Amino acid sequence: MKFKTCLLLSSFILVAVPLLRAAAPPQKDYLTAVEADKIRDAEKDTNERIRLFLSFAEDRLKKFQYELEHPSTNRHGDMLNSLLNAYVGCVDDAADLIQLGLEKQDNIRKGVDLMFSRAKEFLAVLEKLSADGPEKELYKDNLDDAIDGTRDAMNDAEKAKTKVAPPPVRRNRFFSACSRGSVARAGRLASASSFIRTPAWC
Repeated sequence: MKFKTCLLLSSFILVAVPLLRAAAPPQKDYLTAVEADKIRDAEKDTNERIRLFLSFAEDRLKKFQYELEHPSTNRHGDMLNSLLNAYVGCVDDAADLIQLGLEKQDNIRKGVDLMFSRAKEFLAVLEKLSADGPEKELYKDNLDDAIDGTRDAMNDAEKAKTKVAPPPVRRNRFFSACSRGSVARAGRLASASSFIRTPAWC
């Protein structure tokens, strides 16, 4: 009896483990384990996830520039192309989150504004590299893809600005207080006038 129980338990484990692995979301190969954990921790905050992906994209772009200025002794070209691909992946993920947020009608105003401003900065760097970057023959195709992806993300963010809720307007406390006071005084005057009797001879 114990043997059969152990056999059944072993069979269940053999079947369940692959299913659990299949159900778990795959980790993106261009993110570190720490970065992937940060994305998971911010699962319910779309604006924060957009910010994180854009910060990871900036990190890859800076590392790309550093690799250009300080070439590795081996796999220099592979390193450049890998960093560009990782940059594009992070920007695409941020752009996908914006589209998902629009579909779900989430409040992603901060994320949209951040995408537009950061993508504009990234694009300036990439276009400068395209114009006069060193060793372009090593990474030209991926650089072109990065430029196209960044430009698309920036344009999509600009369009998204018209679809998300506008930022809250902060009212001046002084004028707000004055307005409330005026309304209150008007109400008191209206109440007082109702007690004034009109003479019979009018």
